[in-house]
Amino acid sequence: MQLNRQNVIVLAISALLAFIVVAALLVRFLPQPHKDSDYMVIGAVSTLAALGVVFGALLQRGGLQDIFFKKRK
Repeated sequence: MQLNRQNVIVLAISALLAFIVVAALLVRFLPQPHKDSDYMVIGAVSTLAALGVVFGALLQRGGLQDIFFKKRK
């Protein structure tokens, strides 16, 4: 699969949107007052969600066909 410019832009926007949504939800629902460690956890979980979106999209589109299993000749 070739990643053209449009696919990369859509993938980046979807990852950014996932990051923002997860970060906003965690800031909203974690108990107040927030400490520095709370913000570190929020950033880490949001980054994990954004990378999960990218990884899932690449698996779905066939961009990572041989990442888990290599075909033998």
